[in-house]
Amino acid sequence: MILFFALLFVAIAVAGFCALLIFWPLTLVHVRDRHPALSERFGAGAWMSPDALGWLLSRRYRETGDPSLTGLATPAWLSLMTIFVGLLMAGLLWLGSLVPALGG
Repeated sequence: MILFFALLFVAIAVAGFCALLIFWPLTLVHVRDRHPALSERFGAGAWMSPDALGWLLSRRYRETGDPSLTGLATPAWLSLMTIFVGLLMAGLLWLGSLVPALGG
């Protein structure tokens, strides 16, 4: 049963990845169109740029004062958090499933 729930958390992480595929490009296009200085800082490959993802994870998009950007970046941030939490919980449950096997 524990591994079932671990697999369920992996499915939740996949759902978060699907949401990230929707909202993160929309956020980056908005940044490119309305915030050129920020876009230049991220560079051309901002999709997986550590600087861009760090900007999203630290929620620095709220510093721009642009409600449209916040409206796009917040779901991207939530989806990234969903990925991390889902994979973390799946890993913890998987490790928990190994503990009884080690003791007996």
